[in-house]
Amino acid sequence: MKLKKIIVSLFSILLFIALTFVLVSYPPATALCNPPSKKIEAIKLESGKFKSYPGFGIALPDNYDVHGIDVSRHQKNIDWENVANSFDKNIGISFAFIKATEGRTVSDDYFNYNWKQCKKHNILRGAYHFFRPHLTAEDQANHFFRTVTIDKEDLPPVLDIEVRGSASPTTLKRKVKRWLVLAEKQYGVTPIIYTNFSFYKNYFSGKEFAKYPMWIAHYQTEDLNNKLSNWNFWQHNESGKVSGIKSGVDFNVFNGTYDELLKLCKK
Repeated sequence: MKLKKIIVSLFSILLFIALTFVLVSYPPATALCNPPSKKIEAIKLESGKFKSYPGFGIALPDNYDVHGIDVSRHQKNIDWENVANSFDKNIGISFAFIKATEGRTVSDDYFNYNWKQCKKHNILRGAYHFFRPHLTAEDQANHFFRTVTIDKEDLPPVLDIEVRGSASPTTLKRKVKRWLVLAEKQYGVTPIIYTNFSFYKNYFSGKEFAKYPMWIAHYQTEDLNNKLSNWNFWQHNESGKVSGIKSGVDFNVFNGTYDELLKLCKK
């Protein structure tokens, strides 16, 4: 009986030693590398194409003068006066895209407030609709039209398309095109397409969408020009900080001057 206890004890000691060796030699995955966002941020800075802006909590693409944000109910109550007065190294917030609607019935709870306050504080404003491919383009367009009035010097309406759902590629593109055509007829200005880089490559890089300004989300490149040339807005980070907004916020650059941005707006 004593011999059995001794054997069990020795086995336990050996097992403990073996586990300790494994843990020391192979630390948990979280200890092996920085979070992807940190690594990407470091790569961007090392490339020299991004510069650190502590006031915004992130690095911004260099050689662009016109920067902006996009917001929705996730940012909750925004102090737009503070947003308008947020600067770092002479860079401020020149424009903001604001979520208005989604699908055929959902409206953003903060849209009306954000829409009015953004204009009041002289930030160029644009409204966007989150598209649901299983619904008709007409129903979604009409929902957006009932919610959004676009005035002179407002940015064009934006169609945010990020999901395909059960729709075939052909059906998706047909519905998206229909929404864009209806919006242009309603507001008299060419709408903007917002999507991520993969979606753009798969569905919207063809001739049928060439006339529409492109707003591309891509967080993992040091320069969007390395990926495509015909872009107008680049959403490059989702973790920016702005005075007047408590949570993180998406940051964007416009591919041009402020005067060129005004030319996109409703006349």
